[in-house]
Amino acid sequence: MTKSNRIAVITGGAGALGAELARVLTSRGYKVALFDTDRAQSRLAALVQELGPENAYGYAGDFADESAWSVALDVARAALGGPPTHAALVAGGWAGGSPVHTTKNEFVYQQMITLNVESTYRALRALLPTMVAERSGSIVVVGSRAVERPWTGTGSAAYAAAKAAVVTIAQTVAQEVLEYGVRVNAVLPSTLDTPANRASDPNADPSKWVSLSSAAAVMAFLLSDDARDVSGAAIPLYGRA
Repeated sequence: MTKSNRIAVITGGAGALGAELARVLTSRGYKVALFDTDRAQSRLAALVQELGPENAYGYAGDFADESAWSVALDVARAALGGPPTHAALVAGGWAGGSPVHTTKNEFVYQQMITLNVESTYRALRALLPTMVAERSGSIVVVGSRAVERPWTGTGSAAYAAAKAAVVTIAQTVAQEVLEYGVRVNAVLPSTLDTPANRASDPNADPSKWVSLSSAAAVMAFLLSDDARDVSGAAIPLYGRA
């Protein structure tokens, strides 16, 4: 695969981590298809402008819905000149804040399943057939430290369970597509140093959190040919949190 035809889909592309990864990848010669929700349209447009329309394309939709993927991939392929060769599934969501036995809102559980598990499963179903047919590709999914250290997810059991499902799906799929030259890996961040996290926890020490540049660099490595022998991994990104 030549440098000029590397096209990466990034879900959650307008978010803090998705945007940072997009900057890293375009600096390395990738084109990026930035997928996010309708609420992110203005941020998507600003990021495409920053990266350059020749390097990036933005599309907003409901990516937990399989039909959205068909349309998004078609328009992104037309805009960027080819199908995705790489993908980073950053999209997801967090909700919680109370123990299971005191949680009154059943919607939180279903929301975590939809935003994390459904979106990842639909993305893999949409992205993998072309990669398998081409016998080449690399995907990274974003899990959570709570997958391996569930006690750190106290108060957000639904989120921890959803992220555990995401990583289990990714590692299972990694074995299914390994013989076709397609790799699937996961990263497991603790708290990311984002503006939203700083605002929600103003008394914390963000120097202990995982920097966006660090997380994006690890993900870019896993997507790259330098990681050609790595598949099915779940890489901890805990910082000092």
